[in-house]
Amino acid sequence: MYAIIVDGGRQYKVEPGQRLDIDLRDDANTGDTIEFDQVLAIGGDEGLQLGSPSIEGAKVTATVLGMELGDKVYVEKFRRRKNYHRRTGHRQKYTRIEIGDIAS
Repeated sequence: MYAIIVDGGRQYKVEPGQRLDIDLRDDANTGDTIEFDQVLAIGGDEGLQLGSPSIEGAKVTATVLGMELGDKVYVEKFRRRKNYHRRTGHRQKYTRIEIGDIAS
């Protein structure tokens, strides 16, 4: 069984037991439960159930595993022959979750 959910303007295809990194949620602590109410589709053995735009009453529950840091991304600015060179780095913060139950 799988579901397609929306979080932070992105769509994710999730299955029970899957671990996923979503945008940082400051209010979520390790062990908390998150419910995703915007479920666009649920698929399984009985077929595909589509919403328009979302399925009424469907939800996906997930458990927060903790906060993670993404890969370091370097941004460089450079102007040739002008003695101008700048380099900055950025690491995005994510919340790691584990998908639990998919209820339709």
